[in-house]
Amino acid sequence: MLDAPARLAGTAGGAAWTRKDLLDTDSLSREEIELVLETARGMKEVRSRPVAKVPTLRGVTVATLFYEQSTRTRASFEVAAKSLGADVVNLTASGSSVEKGESLIDTVRTLEAIGTDVIVMRHFRSGAPYLAARHTGASIINGGDGTHAHPTQALLDLFTMVNHLGSVEGRRVVIVGDILHSRVARSNAWTLLRLGAEVTLCGPATLLPRWFVPEVPGGGRCTVTTDFDRAIEGADVVMALRMQKERQQRGLIPSLREYIAGYQVNAQRLGRAAPGALLMHPGPMNEGVELSPDVAHGAQSRIEEQVANGVAVRMALLYLIAARSRA
Repeated sequence: MLDAPARLAGTAGGAAWTRKDLLDTDSLSREEIELVLETARGMKEVRSRPVAKVPTLRGVTVATLFYEQSTRTRASFEVAAKSLGADVVNLTASGSSVEKGESLIDTVRTLEAIGTDVIVMRHFRSGAPYLAARHTGASIINGGDGTHAHPTQALLDLFTMVNHLGSVEGRRVVIVGDILHSRVARSNAWTLLRLGAEVTLCGPATLLPRWFVPEVPGGGRCTVTTDFDRAIEGADVVMALRMQKERQQRGLIPSLREYIAGYQVNAQRLGRAAPGALLMHPGPMNEGVELSPDVAHGAQSRIEEQVANGVAVRMALLYLIAARSRA
Protein backbone atom coordinates (compact mmCIF):
# COMPACT_ATOMS: atom_id res chain seq x y z
CA MET A 1 0.00 0.00 0.00
CA LEU A 2 1.49 3.34 -1.07
CA ASP A 3 1.54 6.21 1.37
CA ALA A 4 -1.09 8.73 0.23
CA PRO A 5 1.16 11.82 -0.23
CA ALA A 6 3.68 9.79 -2.22
CA ARG A 7 0.95 8.15 -4.29
CA LEU A 8 -0.60 11.47 -5.24
CA ALA A 9 2.78 13.06 -5.96
CA GLY A 10 3.80 10.20 -8.21
CA THR A 11 0.82 10.74 -10.50
CA ALA A 12 0.91 14.52 -10.59
CA GLY A 13 -0.64 16.09 -13.67
CA GLY A 14 -1.58 12.69 -15.10
CA ALA A 15 2.01 11.99 -16.17
CA ALA A 16 3.53 8.57 -15.55
CA TRP A 17 7.11 7.40 -15.18
CA THR A 18 7.92 4.61 -17.65
CA ARG A 19 11.73 4.46 -17.60
CA LYS A 20 13.56 1.48 -16.15
CA ASP A 21 16.73 3.53 -15.59
CA LEU A 22 17.89 7.10 -15.04
CA LEU A 23 21.20 7.49 -16.86
CA ASP A 24 21.24 11.17 -17.83
CA THR A 25 18.93 14.14 -18.26
CA ASP A 26 19.43 14.63 -22.00
CA SER A 27 16.53 12.37 -23.00
CA LEU A 28 14.09 13.48 -20.29
CA SER A 29 11.03 15.30 -21.55
CA ARG A 30 9.67 18.43 -19.94
CA GLU A 31 6.76 16.38 -18.59
CA GLU A 32 9.09 13.83 -16.99
CA ILE A 33 11.19 16.54 -15.36
CA GLU A 34 8.09 18.25 -14.00
CA LEU A 35 6.83 14.89 -12.68
CA VAL A 36 10.07 14.45 -10.73
CA LEU A 37 9.80 17.97 -9.31
CA GLU A 38 6.17 17.50 -8.29
CA THR A 39 6.91 14.14 -6.70
CA ALA A 40 9.85 15.67 -4.85
CA ARG A 41 7.52 18.28 -3.35
CA GLY A 42 5.48 15.45 -1.85
CA MET A 43 8.64 13.82 -0.54
CA LYS A 44 9.81 17.11 0.98
CA GLU A 45 6.56 17.17 2.95
CA VAL A 46 7.34 13.66 4.20
CA ARG A 47 10.80 14.87 5.26
CA SER A 48 9.21 17.67 7.31
CA ARG A 49 7.22 15.27 9.51
CA PRO A 50 8.33 14.47 13.07
CA VAL A 51 8.94 10.89 11.91
CA ALA A 52 10.26 11.40 8.37
CA LYS A 53 9.57 7.89 7.11
CA VAL A 54 6.88 6.08 5.14
CA PRO A 55 6.63 2.36 4.25
CA THR A 56 6.13 3.09 0.55
CA LEU A 57 9.06 0.97 -0.68
CA ARG A 58 8.89 -1.77 1.95
CA GLY A 59 10.21 -4.95 0.34
CA VAL A 60 12.34 -3.04 -2.21
CA THR A 61 16.12 -3.50 -2.07
CA VAL A 62 18.36 -0.61 -3.12
CA ALA A 63 22.11 -1.15 -3.59
CA THR A 64 24.62 1.69 -3.76
CA LEU A 65 27.56 0.62 -5.92
CA PHE A 66 30.31 3.23 -5.80
CA TYR A 67 33.61 2.93 -7.66
CA GLU A 68 34.50 6.49 -6.62
CA GLN A 69 34.49 8.15 -3.22
CA SER A 70 31.35 10.09 -2.36
CA THR A 71 29.81 11.68 0.71
CA ARG A 72 26.78 13.72 -0.38
CA THR A 73 25.39 11.52 -3.14
CA ARG A 74 25.84 8.23 -1.36
CA ALA A 75 24.55 9.40 2.03
CA SER A 76 21.64 11.19 0.35
CA PHE A 77 20.53 8.06 -1.50
CA GLU A 78 20.87 5.93 1.62
CA VAL A 79 18.75 8.32 3.67
CA ALA A 80 16.24 8.60 0.81
CA ALA A 81 15.86 4.82 0.46
CA LYS A 82 15.52 4.25 4.21
CA SER A 83 13.00 7.09 4.50
CA LEU A 84 10.82 5.16 2.04
CA GLY A 85 11.19 1.89 3.94
CA ALA A 86 13.54 0.19 1.46
CA ASP A 87 16.34 -2.16 2.43
CA VAL A 88 19.78 -0.73 1.58
CA VAL A 89 22.99 -2.54 0.65
CA ASN A 90 26.16 -0.42 0.42
CA LEU A 91 29.04 -1.60 -1.76
CA THR A 92 32.36 -0.04 -2.70
CA ALA A 93 35.00 -1.24 -5.13
CA SER A 94 37.49 -1.31 -2.26
CA GLY A 95 37.13 -4.50 -0.25
CA SER A 96 34.68 -6.12 -2.68
CA SER A 97 35.04 -8.75 -5.38
CA VAL A 98 35.94 -5.90 -7.77
CA GLU A 99 39.42 -5.99 -6.26
CA LYS A 100 39.57 -9.68 -7.17
CA GLY A 101 38.89 -8.88 -10.81
CA GLU A 102 35.11 -9.17 -10.97
CA SER A 103 33.73 -7.23 -13.93
CA LEU A 104 31.03 -4.58 -13.71
CA ILE A 105 28.66 -6.85 -15.60
CA ASP A 106 29.27 -9.71 -13.18
CA THR A 107 28.74 -7.40 -10.22
CA VAL A 108 25.38 -6.04 -11.36
CA ARG A 109 24.21 -9.53 -12.31
CA THR A 110 25.16 -10.75 -8.84
CA LEU A 111 23.23 -7.91 -7.24
CA GLU A 112 20.20 -8.73 -9.36
CA ALA A 113 20.48 -12.43 -8.45
CA ILE A 114 20.32 -11.67 -4.72
CA GLY A 115 17.14 -9.65 -5.21
CA THR A 116 18.29 -6.07 -5.72
CA ASP A 117 15.63 -3.93 -7.40
CA VAL A 118 17.51 -0.63 -7.85
CA ILE A 119 21.25 -0.05 -8.19
CA VAL A 120 22.57 3.45 -7.58
CA MET A 121 25.91 3.53 -9.30
CA ARG A 122 28.90 5.86 -9.44
CA HIS A 123 31.80 5.03 -11.70
CA PHE A 124 35.00 6.74 -12.80
CA ARG A 125 34.43 5.68 -16.42
CA SER A 126 32.01 7.68 -18.56
CA GLY A 127 29.28 5.43 -19.89
CA ALA A 128 29.65 2.67 -17.29
CA PRO A 129 26.01 2.95 -16.07
CA TYR A 130 24.81 2.46 -19.66
CA LEU A 131 26.78 -0.79 -19.88
CA ALA A 132 25.38 -1.94 -16.54
CA ALA A 133 21.80 -1.13 -17.56
CA ARG A 134 22.08 -3.34 -20.65
CA HIS A 135 23.09 -6.36 -18.60
CA THR A 136 20.64 -6.36 -15.70
CA GLY A 137 16.92 -6.32 -15.14
CA ALA A 138 17.47 -4.18 -12.04
CA SER A 139 16.99 -0.46 -12.46
CA ILE A 140 20.17 1.63 -12.71
CA ILE A 141 20.36 5.19 -11.37
CA ASN A 142 23.48 7.05 -12.44
CA GLY A 143 25.09 8.67 -9.40
CA GLY A 144 27.83 10.17 -11.58
CA ASP A 145 29.94 8.64 -14.35
CA GLY A 146 33.34 10.03 -15.24
CA THR A 147 33.04 13.45 -16.84
CA HIS A 148 29.76 12.54 -18.52
CA ALA A 149 26.65 12.98 -16.37
CA HIS A 150 25.21 13.45 -12.90
CA PRO A 151 21.43 13.49 -13.45
CA THR A 152 20.26 13.44 -9.83
CA GLN A 153 22.46 16.44 -8.99
CA ALA A 154 20.98 18.35 -11.92
CA LEU A 155 17.44 17.53 -10.81
CA LEU A 156 18.04 18.59 -7.21
CA ASP A 157 19.67 21.81 -8.46
CA LEU A 158 16.63 22.48 -10.62
CA PHE A 159 14.30 21.70 -7.71
CA THR A 160 16.15 24.24 -5.57
CA MET A 161 15.91 26.91 -8.28
CA VAL A 162 12.20 26.33 -8.90
CA ASN A 163 11.41 26.47 -5.19
CA HIS A 164 12.75 30.04 -5.11
CA LEU A 165 12.03 31.33 -8.61
CA GLY A 166 8.74 29.57 -9.30
CA SER A 167 9.99 28.72 -12.79
CA VAL A 168 13.27 28.83 -14.69
CA GLU A 169 11.53 29.81 -17.93
CA GLY A 170 13.40 32.83 -19.29
CA ARG A 171 15.70 32.96 -16.26
CA ARG A 172 19.44 33.52 -16.71
CA VAL A 173 21.61 30.81 -15.19
CA VAL A 174 25.42 31.12 -15.21
CA ILE A 175 27.56 28.04 -14.56
CA VAL A 176 31.19 28.97 -13.98
CA GLY A 177 34.35 26.92 -13.58
CA ASP A 178 35.73 23.72 -15.05
CA ILE A 179 32.93 23.10 -17.54
CA LEU A 180 35.03 20.76 -19.67
CA HIS A 181 35.34 18.05 -17.02
CA SER A 182 32.04 18.66 -15.22
CA ARG A 183 29.34 16.01 -15.35
CA VAL A 184 27.24 18.38 -13.22
CA ALA A 185 27.39 21.18 -15.81
CA ARG A 186 26.41 18.87 -18.64
CA SER A 187 23.37 17.40 -16.90
CA ASN A 188 22.29 20.79 -15.57
CA ALA A 189 22.46 22.31 -19.04
CA TRP A 190 20.01 19.75 -20.41
CA THR A 191 17.39 20.14 -17.66
CA LEU A 192 17.59 23.93 -17.63
CA LEU A 193 17.36 24.26 -21.39
CA ARG A 194 14.45 21.83 -21.55
CA LEU A 195 12.53 24.08 -19.16
CA GLY A 196 13.32 27.26 -21.05
CA ALA A 197 16.23 28.80 -19.13
CA GLU A 198 18.95 30.92 -20.70
CA VAL A 199 22.19 29.14 -19.79
CA THR A 200 25.69 30.59 -19.91
CA LEU A 201 28.72 28.31 -19.48
CA CYS A 202 31.74 30.30 -18.38
CA GLY A 203 35.36 29.55 -17.56
CA PRO A 204 38.95 29.77 -18.84
CA ALA A 205 39.26 28.82 -22.51
CA THR A 206 41.19 25.65 -21.58
CA LEU A 207 38.31 24.49 -19.39
CA LEU A 208 35.45 25.13 -21.82
CA PRO A 209 33.97 22.29 -23.88
CA ARG A 210 33.81 21.92 -27.61
CA TRP A 211 30.30 20.51 -27.08
CA PHE A 212 27.41 22.63 -26.04
CA VAL A 213 23.76 22.83 -26.96
CA PRO A 214 23.02 26.25 -28.43
CA GLU A 215 19.27 25.69 -28.08
CA VAL A 216 16.66 23.04 -27.36
CA PRO A 217 13.51 23.03 -29.53
CA GLY A 218 10.78 24.63 -27.46
CA GLY A 219 13.26 25.41 -24.71
CA GLY A 220 16.06 27.81 -23.84
CA ARG A 221 19.42 28.50 -25.40
CA CYS A 222 23.02 28.15 -24.29
CA THR A 223 26.04 30.38 -24.78
CA VAL A 224 29.71 29.89 -23.88
CA THR A 225 32.08 32.65 -22.80
CA THR A 226 35.35 33.31 -21.00
CA ASP A 227 34.20 36.72 -19.69
CA PHE A 228 32.74 36.06 -16.25
CA ASP A 229 32.26 39.70 -15.30
CA ARG A 230 30.02 40.20 -18.32
CA ALA A 231 28.26 36.83 -17.99
CA ILE A 232 27.19 37.38 -14.39
CA GLU A 233 25.45 40.69 -15.10
CA GLY A 234 21.74 40.29 -14.38
CA ALA A 235 22.00 36.55 -13.71
CA ASP A 236 19.20 34.98 -11.66
CA VAL A 237 21.32 31.98 -10.63
CA VAL A 238 25.10 31.68 -10.31
CA MET A 239 26.49 28.16 -9.94
CA ALA A 240 30.19 27.69 -9.27
CA LEU A 241 31.90 24.36 -9.96
CA ARG A 242 34.69 22.75 -7.98
CA MET A 243 38.18 23.42 -9.30
CA GLN A 244 40.22 20.22 -9.06
CA LYS A 245 43.90 20.61 -8.27
CA GLU A 246 44.92 18.20 -11.02
CA ARG A 247 43.75 20.76 -13.60
CA GLN A 248 46.47 23.13 -12.40
CA GLN A 249 49.02 20.32 -12.29
CA ARG A 250 48.22 19.50 -15.92
CA GLY A 251 48.75 23.10 -16.94
CA LEU A 252 45.11 23.80 -17.84
CA ILE A 253 45.19 26.95 -15.73
CA PRO A 254 48.29 29.07 -15.08
CA SER A 255 47.70 29.18 -11.32
CA LEU A 256 44.93 29.18 -8.73
CA ARG A 257 45.68 32.84 -8.11
CA GLU A 258 44.87 33.72 -11.72
CA TYR A 259 41.77 31.53 -11.66
CA ILE A 260 40.54 33.27 -8.51
CA ALA A 261 41.19 36.68 -10.06
CA GLY A 262 39.11 35.88 -13.13
CA TYR A 263 36.44 33.42 -12.01
CA GLN A 264 35.90 33.39 -8.25
CA VAL A 265 32.40 34.37 -7.14
CA ASN A 266 32.91 37.12 -4.57
CA ALA A 267 30.71 39.86 -3.15
CA GLN A 268 31.70 42.38 -5.83
CA ARG A 269 30.89 40.00 -8.68
CA LEU A 270 27.70 38.72 -7.07
CA GLY A 271 26.60 42.36 -6.86
CA ARG A 272 26.50 42.41 -10.67
CA ALA A 273 23.87 39.65 -10.72
CA ALA A 274 20.14 40.27 -10.37
CA PRO A 275 18.98 41.36 -6.90
CA GLY A 276 18.55 38.28 -4.72
CA ALA A 277 20.28 36.00 -7.23
CA LEU A 278 20.71 32.43 -6.01
CA LEU A 279 24.25 31.24 -5.34
CA MET A 280 24.80 27.50 -5.78
CA HIS A 281 27.58 24.92 -5.72
CA PRO A 282 27.27 21.13 -6.18
CA GLY A 283 30.02 20.41 -3.63
CA PRO A 284 32.45 19.60 -2.35
CA MET A 285 33.56 23.23 -2.26
CA ASN A 286 37.06 24.68 -2.15
CA GLU A 287 36.23 27.69 -0.03
CA GLY A 288 38.36 30.64 -1.05
CA VAL A 289 38.81 29.30 -4.59
CA GLU A 290 35.44 28.97 -6.36
CA LEU A 291 33.66 31.13 -3.77
CA SER A 292 34.88 33.71 -1.32
CA PRO A 293 33.97 32.74 2.27
CA ASP A 294 31.59 35.68 2.76
CA VAL A 295 29.35 34.74 -0.16
CA ALA A 296 29.67 30.99 0.43
CA HIS A 297 27.96 31.46 3.77
CA GLY A 298 25.99 34.57 2.89
CA ALA A 299 22.27 35.24 2.58
CA GLN A 300 22.15 34.35 -1.12
CA SER A 301 23.85 30.97 -0.71
CA ARG A 302 21.63 27.95 -1.31
CA ILE A 303 24.39 25.36 -0.91
CA GLU A 304 23.11 23.68 2.26
CA GLU A 305 19.60 23.78 0.85
CA GLN A 306 20.81 21.90 -2.22
CA VAL A 307 22.09 19.11 0.03
CA ALA A 308 18.78 18.92 1.92
CA ASN A 309 16.74 18.97 -1.29
CA GLY A 310 18.86 16.11 -2.62
CA VAL A 311 17.16 13.70 -0.23
CA ALA A 312 13.65 14.68 -1.38
CA VAL A 313 14.57 14.49 -5.07
CA ARG A 314 16.25 11.11 -4.67
CA MET A 315 13.26 9.83 -2.71
CA ALA A 316 11.10 10.91 -5.64
CA LEU A 317 13.28 9.10 -8.18
CA LEU A 318 13.46 5.91 -6.13
CA TYR A 319 9.70 5.99 -5.71
CA LEU A 320 8.97 6.59 -9.40
CA ILE A 321 11.40 3.94 -10.62
CA ALA A 322 10.44 1.30 -8.06
CA ALA A 323 6.72 1.95 -8.55
CA ARG A 324 7.16 1.48 -12.30
CA SER A 325 8.89 -1.89 -11.81
CA ARG A 326 6.06 -3.05 -9.52
CA ALA A 327 3.30 -1.98 -11.91
